[in-house]
Amino acid sequence: MFTVDGGHRAVIFDRFSGIKNQVVGEGTHFFIPWIQRPIIFDIRSRPRNVPVVTGSKDLQNVNITLRILFRPTPDQLPRIYTILGIDYDERVLPSITTEVLKAVVAQFDAGELITQRELVSQKVSEDLTERALQFGVILDDISITHLTFGKEFTQAVELKQVAQQEAEKARFLVEKAEQQKKAAVISAEGDAQAAILLAKSFGEAGEGLVELRRIEAAEDIAYQLSRSRQVAYLPAGQNILLNLPAQ
Repeated sequence: MFTVDGGHRAVIFDRFSGIKNQVVGEGTHFFIPWIQRPIIFDIRSRPRNVPVVTGSKDLQNVNITLRILFRPTPDQLPRIYTILGIDYDERVLPSITTEVLKAVVAQFDAGELITQRELVSQKVSEDLTERALQFGVILDDISITHLTFGKEFTQAVELKQVAQQEAEKARFLVEKAEQQKKAAVISAEGDAQAAILLAKSFGEAGEGLVELRRIEAAEDIAYQLSRSRQVAYLPAGQNILLNLPAQ
């Protein structure tokens, strides 16, 4: 007597007829000791990570890890055990995953593997699911959990980013120089216009304009000195020496 737990199935090996085609479900069952032997399979979904090193369309090394949820097809358990054995996942999943990934990744450049990752994952899932069914294995979920490139490609990407930053900096400096140049031209044009107006004013007003500028300058100087505490004012024409008492 043997028991098949929940989420499991069993196939019977008979010493006279070999593996029986009947799949035994959950529960307690009878078998003939010494002549028959039950082989228990777990038919629940189980995870497995499969790392693969392959090459892209532009010959870049790519390191990819797939996470796969797999389970056997219950009615094909006799065939799975006869062809692959109880450790069918060890025999099938690494080989077909490597095969499918190499075929799919070779269709994309390294840059496309990043920008079109969803499309790559979809194509891998479709091809790998179809391939696994040929061995009686159902894949419930397939996802790319790790995607990196070789050292040379990583260094090239970093150098490209630095070059782009340097180009942006150079463009900013050029634009700044252009703005400063325009500002200098506008300032020079303003100074020239002011000089023309001053020359015209001198021609029309003569010395009167010069005298007016002198008065305005004197007023400004007097105003600035009046705000200083260290400046004293004395009446004009008087002795500025203090009258000290005689000894």
